[in-house]
Amino acid sequence: RGRAKVLMYPYEKPLEAGEILVARFTEPSWTPLFINAGGVIMEIGGPMQHGAIIAREYGIPCVSGIDNATKLVKEGDLLELDGSAGTVQIIRDDCD
Repeated sequence: RGRAKVLMYPYEKPLEAGEILVARFTEPSWTPLFINAGGVIMEIGGPMQHGAIIAREYGIPCVSGIDNATKLVKEGDLLELDGSAGTVQIIRDDCD
């Protein structure tokens, strides 16, 4: 569980420790961001895609193949993801 950080490019803004990285896809230049990531959500890819492989290496949950994730998930949304089940939930705060 963590707050969403939606990124289109790897260094457009910092990814704070525990934030969930939400991106269209990742490739090797994104790898340093995984150190802080509490999880990864990608629009494109599968279990053998770069982001999924790196997430496994770091022991963080990853869900890929989520159409329009960068549009559906808003910056700061509280997310819960289960990499094993391939599920993502947007948790609504009490004040929403």
